[in-house]
Amino acid sequence: MRHIRKILLVPLLLSCNALYAGGIYQQPDEFIKQVFDKSPVSVKVIWPDKKLQQEITNILGHEYKGLRIRYWISGTKTAWVLDEIGKEKPITTGIVINNDKIELVKVLAFRESRGWEIKHDFFTKQFENAGLDKNIQLDRDIDNISGATLSVRAVTKLARLALLLHQQVSKDGSS
Repeated sequence: MRHIRKILLVPLLLSCNALYAGGIYQQPDEFIKQVFDKSPVSVKVIWPDKKLQQEITNILGHEYKGLRIRYWISGTKTAWVLDEIGKEKPITTGIVINNDKIELVKVLAFRESRGWEIKHDFFTKQFENAGLDKNIQLDRDIDNISGATLSVRAVTKLARLALLLHQQVSKDGSS
């Protein structure tokens, strides 16, 4: 009987790790408050035209679901809260761009059963000061995490997307 309990307990303990790892780490409004602290911030919206929609599709590998994308701006700094599917469920990521470089990447919510390691600083700090090259790729390599490949890809796509959108609103000077 004790043997059966141990056999049943092992999968339960292993599943607890996955349950503990996923979840909401920070609400988007808390992220925005943290990023801009006491700076005056404006909430704006970008309505992608056909050209920008195609560039977004090229980055994500699928069409973006929304007609518009909300962002926050103060001076040369923009913040984006974006979702992308890891394997099956969305990963919500907050990304801050300042002067065409990534200042901060933070996983706000993770809903998958695997790949949650992307929430840690050792992963997200790789994006700091990254920009886009002429091919709309990050200008640096991002190290993969074994067992989290799809989550790594999702966050990398979102980083590229936030940089592209930042360039667009900086170029236009408006939303």
